[in-house]
Parts: sequence; C-alpha cells; structure tokens
Amino acid sequence: MILIENVSKRFTLHNQNAAVIPVMTGAQMRVEPGECVALTGQSGAGKSTLMRMIYGNYLAASGSILIGGLDVVRASPREIIRLRRETLGYVSQFLRVVPRVPTRTVVAEPLLALGHGEAEAHARAEELLKMLNIPERLWSLSPTTFSGGEQQRVNIARGFAHDYPALLLDEPTASLDGANREVVLQLIERAKARGAAIVGIFHDEAARKRVCDREIDVTGFTPRKAA
Repeated sequence: MILIENVSKRFTLHNQNAAVIPVMTGAQMRVEPGECVALTGQSGAGKSTLMRMIYGNYLAASGSILIGGLDVVRASPREIIRLRRETLGYVSQFLRVVPRVPTRTVVAEPLLALGHGEAEAHARAEELLKMLNIPERLWSLSPTTFSGGEQQRVNIARGFAHDYPALLLDEPTASLDGANREVVLQLIERAKARGAAIVGIFHDEAARKRVCDREIDVTGFTPRKAA
C-alpha cells in the first residue's frame, strides 16, 4: 500500500547564498495493508521530513513514493488533493481549522467531502468525540477556543472519521491522559484490523510496542558527512 524507493531530500537556503543542505538519501520502506511501521531516530534525523514527503507537503528530490499506486513525487496538485480526500489520512500534532466552524463539523468534514450525508457524517463525528471524552457542550463551538489537549483529541477524531486505506500518525498519544491514550490505541488497532497501512512517529515506547509491527530507524537515510 505504501512503497518508498530511493527517496532523497535537500533544502535550499535562499537567504544564505542558496546553500544546499542534503537531509535524506536512499530512503526505502514498504508498508503492507494492516501493518503499522514506526519511524525512529534521534531528533533531527528526518522522521517528520519523511512523513511530510509521504503526505506531499515536501517534494522529494528523487525516488518514488507510491500510495495505492499513485506516485506522490510526480503527482499533480489535483491528484494529491484527491489522494488526501480518499486514501491518505494524516493525524498531526496540531489542529488547523477555519475559525468559527463547529467542532462537530470539523470532525465530520472528511466524510462530507466524500459525499456522505450530513446526518451520517455528524453521527460518526459525535461517536468519536464521545469516545475521546470531548464534552457534548463543546461540540457546537469552534475547537480554536479549546485547550491543547482537547484540540489534539479533535484532530484525532477527524483523522479517524473516514476509514482511510493509509494513515500517517505524528505522535498520536502525546500528552494524553491514560483513558484517552487507550482510546487512541484502540482506534489504531481497529484501523490495522480493517487493513489500513500505517506509518507513525511514536515517542511513547509502550504505545509503539503495542501497535507497531516494525521500526525503521531513519538515521540510516541521513547523508554521511564528508571525512
């Protein structure tokens, strides 16, 4: 479902005489349906960079990133938008939404974008918000007014509203209390059981051991400095 072959990335610092900084080379990874793979490595090793390339936020300099047959490296913007709508979900650490949109609608949006009826989409949103212990009195309010922990749970609910065939998870259990952490782990296990291919960053070692089938240390893809 997710196949990464010989991917490299470099950044050009235009404010520093166009200096080129290589950050990744020769990245290889395959994630099968129903499998969860954890990206590991020290801070700065490139975990988030690789996740952003998979999602299409960063353009790889070379190689291929196949998601359900679509090469993200060579895809058009329209194809990337369709991939994100139908196939590839992303639960980031930060919630970015349009102000004044009710929380219930924020969570339902992935289903509404796919043409599901409003009642069905909102019912699924309410189910997830309840599971993640977001009080019902907050569902009609914008999540921009919520605490950081509440926003994170809204983001998780939104990411699991649609049954994406592939999922990217960036620290999904960070800063959660025990009860909500357990809910998130169960959501991940259910996604695996239905066949989702998952790539995640988990600094929570116990969570990583519970839901991940393999670990890939991205340090192996870091370009070596010249001697």
